[in-house]
Amino acid sequence: MNPSRPRLVILAAGGTIAMSDAAAPRLDASALAAALPQLGAIAEIETRDLLAKPSASLTLEDLALIAARALDAAAEADGVVVTHGTDTLEETAFALALLAQTDTPIVLTAAMRRADQPGADGPANLLAAARVAASKAARGKGVLVVMDDEIHAAPLIRKTHSFRAHAFSSAPFGPIGYVAEDRVRFALQSAGSLPRLAYGGGAPIVPILEAGPGFEREILAAVAAAAIDGLVLSLPGAGHVGAEAAPDLGRLAARIPVVFASRTGAGETLRASYGYPGGEIDLIARGLIPAQSLDARKARIALQLLLSEHADIALVRKTFALF
Repeated sequence: MNPSRPRLVILAAGGTIAMSDAAAPRLDASALAAALPQLGAIAEIETRDLLAKPSASLTLEDLALIAARALDAAAEADGVVVTHGTDTLEETAFALALLAQTDTPIVLTAAMRRADQPGADGPANLLAAARVAASKAARGKGVLVVMDDEIHAAPLIRKTHSFRAHAFSSAPFGPIGYVAEDRVRFALQSAGSLPRLAYGGGAPIVPILEAGPGFEREILAAVAAAAIDGLVLSLPGAGHVGAEAAPDLGRLAARIPVVFASRTGAGETLRASYGYPGGEIDLIARGLIPAQSLDARKARIALQLLLSEHADIALVRKTFALF
């Protein structure tokens, strides 16, 4: 091993980047690395296989496995790259930001086009991710996502297009950096830090329920009768729901954690602006928990992890106040 070059570990977790046809992810980590001889100029490369799934099939246990193996690799190497599917990349990235906190760069990447399709973007994304993971500038930046030569902070990333190559965004903030040729540039840095969570096992059942104008009480009755461990609401505006549904939500929040997020895609839930029935002041008074800056998908990951550790409602409320 050449001591002058950093050591990178590439962890493969399936997804389109590992697909050479429409059937299933078949390319393992060594195959992905072998297709990119340029990696050898960046670092000493070690490859490890974790999963071979489309990312929509990943479970909470799978996300915890990826986080644990990424932490293991980070303790041995100068950087870690995780290849992954795009469908639920934002959930895995956020889970790793909560579970795998280390100064060693952990960088996720993916592809929107299979290896057998014209303009396949997987090789370029993997090469850029390796450059970031090997960069000293990436140390201490938290979990990162590299797509289309952009560097995104894991807590901000969202998939915003179903098929085009430029499918990810950190709006309204934008990417925190970029890769230009062989240069890694950071323009922004996160000001805050995330709480460190753990995975206690199992798969807490936490559905996401979105509301629009009005909110049918029949839907809430069906949800309340189901065997669920928690609930995340994706609500209009800063976290508002129809007045008729508010009492039902309050009764449900007395039994299980009910977290509400804004469905707008930017901003956060308010706490003290609207006090009408169904407004955020009313919902908080009824025991519902605001998701703060998290959207519903990220709030679900956080709540599932907390419930896997048997957190009570008080601890859930305290933790979400940190977001």
